Amino acid sequence: MSTETVPSKNKPLPLAKKRKIPLVPYLFLLPAIVLFFTFDYLPTLSAFYYSFTEYHVLAPAEWVGLENYRNMVDDPKFWTSIQNSFTYFLIIVPSLVSIPLFLAILVNQKLRGIHLFRMIYYLPVITSMVAVAIVWKYLYHPAGLLNAVLQLFGLQQESVNWLLNTDTALPAVAILESWKAMGFYMVIYLAGLQSIPKELVEAAKIDGANRFRVVWHVYLPQLRPIIAVTLVLSTLNTVQMFTSIYIMTGGGPLDSTLSLPLYIYQKAFVELDMGYATAMGITLWAILMVLTFINFKISRGGQAVG
Repeated sequence: MSTETVPSKNKPLPLAKKRKIPLVPYLFLLPAIVLFFTFDYLPTLSAFYYSFTEYHVLAPAEWVGLENYRNMVDDPKFWTSIQNSFTYFLIIVPSLVSIPLFLAILVNQKLRGIHLFRMIYYLPVITSMVAVAIVWKYLYHPAGLLNAVLQLFGLQQESVNWLLNTDTALPAVAILESWKAMGFYMVIYLAGLQSIPKELVEAAKIDGANRFRVVWHVYLPQLRPIIAVTLVLSTLNTVQMFTSIYIMTGGGPLDSTLSLPLYIYQKAFVELDMGYATAMGITLWAILMVLTFINFKISRGGQAVG
C-alpha cells in the first residue's frame, strides 16, 4: 500500500515572498530627502567646521581651533549685540504676551462689524517687514508724523530724530516689532478664547463675577498653554531680529540697536570674515536651542497645570 505525502497548507513562505518592501514611495521621497540634506544638514555640518577656521572667502580655510570663540569672548561688539538683544526681549516679549490677549478679549464678541476690526488688527502681520520698516522710518523722522503730533499736543517743543538718538533708537525699533506681530498673537489668543467652554463663563457670571474676575479666574487659567506658546514664539523671534534693524538703523547709532544676527551679517558679508561670523552663528544657534528647551519646559509645565 503506497502512501502519498500531501503538502501542508500552512507551510511558511520565504521571507522575501512574505514581506515585500515597496520602493515606489521611497523614490518619491528621494528628491525631498536630497534637497533637505543639501540645504539643511550639509550647511549645518559645514558651519560647525568653518567656525573653527579662518576663512575669508577668497582664501582657503585655515584651521585655527577655538581662536574664533576666544575672540568672541574678548569682542566688546559681540557683547553689545547680546545686551541689545536682551533689551529687545525685555520690551517686546512682555508686550506680545499681554497686549494681544487684551485685543483678543475685545474682539471676542458677537458685534456687528467685529470681523472688520479683527482684519485691521491682523493686517500688519501680512504686510512686508521691509515696507513697514520704511514707513516707520519716515514716521520717526524729525519732520515725520510722530513729532508733528507730539508738538501739536504740546508734549515736546523740538523735533526729535528718534532713530539717531542712542536713548530712543532701540525702543523705537522694538515698538515697531511689537506692533507688527501683535495681530498674529491676537489670533492665537482668540482661538484659545473661543475654545473655552461657554458653561464656565456663564457659571462665573451666575456666581456674580464681573468682567475682570471672569478674565482672571476663567480666561487666564484656561489660556495657560496658549500663553506658554506665545512666550516661546515671541522669544525666539525676538532673538532673531534682523530686517527692521537693518533697514531703520543699520545697527546704529553707536551700535545701540545692533543685534546678534545683524552683527553676524556685518562680519560675513561686509567684512567677509566668514570663520568668525560662522562661530557667532553657531553661538546664536546654541542660544536658540537653550531658549527653546527652557520655553518647552515652561510650556509643558503650563499644560500640566492647565
